[in-house]
Amino acid sequence: MKLFQKFPGCGAEPRGLKEETKLINVKNLVKNYGEKSVLSGVSFEVKTQEIFALLGPSGAGKTTIINILTRLVEADSGTAEVAATTRQLGLMLDQGGLYPNLSCSDNLSLYARIYGLPLKRVKETLESVGLGDSINKTVSKLSRGMTQRLALARAILYKPKLLILDEPTSALDPGTARGICKLLQTLRENGATIFLTTHNMDEALKLCDRVALLHQGEIIEEGSPLSLCESRNALKTVPDLEAVFLELTGVAL
Repeated sequence: MKLFQKFPGCGAEPRGLKEETKLINVKNLVKNYGEKSVLSGVSFEVKTQEIFALLGPSGAGKTTIINILTRLVEADSGTAEVAATTRQLGLMLDQGGLYPNLSCSDNLSLYARIYGLPLKRVKETLESVGLGDSINKTVSKLSRGMTQRLALARAILYKPKLLILDEPTSALDPGTARGICKLLQTLRENGATIFLTTHNMDEALKLCDRVALLHQGEIIEEGSPLSLCESRNALKTVPDLEAVFLELTGVAL
């Protein structure tokens, strides 16, 4: 079976947002661990039905922001508002939330029963992330990339209004990553809003409506990937978002 065959090509296209509702509204977030400053007055917003990414290297503060948004960590100051209920929010965090001794199908069936979903949704969702041939495989026997796809399947199982994804394509081969990109585009076109973190500039360029460049706990630039490349003369033959980050920070990703 060809992975992700149900979904159209990757790449965000210009379009008008249907609404200007802010599903995520972050203002002046500050977080310190002892004497170490992790976030220094971070502000951004995510609007309805867009794909927004925080871009930056490991240690920039991306995961800390997600932990604050999901109430796993409390900020020292500032506000982080998420306009979605628990039933409207899909999460894909580093820990995955999967049961290693259960099969792929049993993992998703458990959540389907909790949310009162038809069990046929389980097979459909596994197929959408390319795990249709691994329905009965135990999670502990999956590769890291397959485990990553299963974590995404769990996040999208109940068709949430808002998805928060922490490095959703890390550890994936290029073909599988492209499939995940296509799937996220389709979810957005079907009404979902997606907030993600990544250090993959090429992926962000193709996928996202807007991005924020995060460096040492501060947002140093924000806008559409193309506009950022244009403003820094980083178009060349194709837009080069990584060149923009390098110019602004001196750090290569």
